[in-house]
Amino acid sequence: LLKVLSRIDSILRSPRAPPLIFQPSKGPVQNYTKENGQACGFEHLPLTIEMWADQLMALKDLHKSLRKLSLELLPWNTADPQDKRESIRVEDLQLIVDAILEELENKEKNSQTLSLQTLSAIVSHFQKLFDVNSLNGVYPRMNEVYIKLGEMTNAMRNLHELLELDSSAPPTVVVDTVGKLCDIVNKNVTEQVQQLLGTQDVHSIINKLEEHECFFPPFQALIQDLLCLLEISNVDDILPAVQNLK
Repeated sequence: LLKVLSRIDSILRSPRAPPLIFQPSKGPVQNYTKENGQACGFEHLPLTIEMWADQLMALKDLHKSLRKLSLELLPWNTADPQDKRESIRVEDLQLIVDAILEELENKEKNSQTLSLQTLSAIVSHFQKLFDVNSLNGVYPRMNEVYIKLGEMTNAMRNLHELLELDSSAPPTVVVDTVGKLCDIVNKNVTEQVQQLLGTQDVHSIINKLEEHECFFPPFQALIQDLLCLLEISNVDDILPAVQNLK
């Protein structure tokens, strides 16, 4: 037994061994005794070995988790010769991690290629939307669209201020507000025309306009004849010229 413990102790203290997980207690030490009665410092071995056993079990759990992740990322890679082994080595885990990293690098390269294809599709879509026949015309049309967008943005901002609307009001609200103002203006104009013609009926307004249309041409012809006859050019001079003839 002492030989086994000595062998284990030498392994734990060798340069290849990992850092000591278990720190020996500072309290009273209970040492195993050799046949000659000398004390031996093996009291830390059980706890250290127990800790290592737990780590080996955790290593198996980590291997299962990595295998599950590998099947998600690499579904075609189902072969795993380590599944048949009872003991799992760190090298086995490293192989799985390397395979996953390689696949992620390949996917990143492929995604860059796909992004170029996506960019080409975006340019083609822009050409269709804005009727651009060649790639050389894309940049000028982009500048034109940018300028028009700036003009529309400024116009909408000015309308928001003139109509006393909130800056977050959508264009539909602006259009509705302008439409209401137009209705109000048209209503006022209609009322003014009705007052001018002395009627409140649309048909009466039409009749009045027809009467004016019948009366005005002969009246205009009479005025033109008077201007020519009296040799004057201003309508306001007709009455004084007729009075002078008396």
